[in-house]
Amino acid sequence: MTENICVVYTHHKLGDLIWQLPYIKAISDHHKQNVDLIVREKTQAKNILKDLSHINLINYNNFRKGFFYWVDVYKLMKIYLKNKYSHVYILDKVNKPAVAAKICGIKNIVGPGIGNQKKWLTVKNFLKQEDWNLSYSEQSQKILSINSISLKEVYPNISININRLKNNNSDLLLPGKKISFGIDSFEDYKMWYEESFVKLAELLYQKNLFEQIYLICGQEKSYLAENIINLSDKNYFINCSNKNLGGIVLALKNSDFFVGNNSGPLNLSAALGVKSFGLIANDPIDELKYSKIQIITPENYDNLRDRNREGMKKLTVERVFKQILENTN
Repeated sequence: MTENICVVYTHHKLGDLIWQLPYIKAISDHHKQNVDLIVREKTQAKNILKDLSHINLINYNNFRKGFFYWVDVYKLMKIYLKNKYSHVYILDKVNKPAVAAKICGIKNIVGPGIGNQKKWLTVKNFLKQEDWNLSYSEQSQKILSINSISLKEVYPNISININRLKNNNSDLLLPGKKISFGIDSFEDYKMWYEESFVKLAELLYQKNLFEQIYLICGQEKSYLAENIINLSDKNYFINCSNKNLGGIVLALKNSDFFVGNNSGPLNLSAALGVKSFGLIANDPIDELKYSKIQIITPENYDNLRDRNREGMKKLTVERVFKQILENTN
């Protein structure tokens, strides 16, 4: 019987999806064939994962609640039946993709099986309730392990053809040495302050480490880029808040290194093979241990979550500057 493999991941954050890339690749390697994905549209996976050779088709589903729960189940069923999947792998505990697969009669439905989800799976081995305290990466590693799927690489890696991203982004292709600052975050408490980025830029410029800086943030946080530009009397900042994900990827790939908050662009930058420095002072660093991010924390960091942005002031400009210098020379 021909195998058709589908992997489902329902979280909406780009960074969360990037963390799952090694496990998606392991599933593909296990079956010795390419796989399809179903993810949220907000991840923009069709843009960033288009050039990965082990991924065929990418479908979007928004995984809504309430009345739309069953609308989305129906949409999943249509995708499953159209592509005649023999296997559906679910890399989180959401019931909806498992319910749709069961109704469609798919013989191999694999997932963590925490909570009610286990009723809809076809496998016998599940994660334990306490495993939900593990990081997303560690949960997926255990899902693979209990289903006898070997894992060769734990670090996310994204290959991308940047030539297809140059259309409509000629303003990013400036001469000279460039770096990127990732200045926003989905959670505001993770954001380093704008004046700190301005001071860091001044120190890095004195060392001739760049000629322009891409300011990476979403359009809804464009005020952060505007604040940085207004606080500085220099003209080396490039505001990328109006760029889509393709433009952001192009900026990252044209950067000598990236410095930014614990957010999607940080994970994206590292997965693209760009030297990436993560600024963390308010949340645990454990979730990033399966990435190539070079983490910068305050001295004697307690590794605890603090949802007050004021805590980011514990990470000084001088400490960040020192660690960047030590790792870029």
